[in-house]
Amino acid sequence: MNVRVVATGAGMIVLALGFFFYMTGMAPRSNDPAAMMQSVGTVSGAIGALGVVMMGFGLFRKPRGPRRR
Repeated sequence: MNVRVVATGAGMIVLALGFFFYMTGMAPRSNDPAAMMQSVGTVSGAIGALGVVMMGFGLFRKPRGPRRR
């Protein structure tokens, strides 16, 4: 297990959720709230999915042998 990759993936998921909920509060002040939330959802979903993939690689990838320096 690669702890750094798992921690980075978890951090990306938390940041994506935080960004989404922060921007949800900003939507009523926008000129086009539906379009803004569509863009925010796309970005948050992409970052969250990348975080999930990073966590998967970090948790389930087998080491390749002894570490080289």
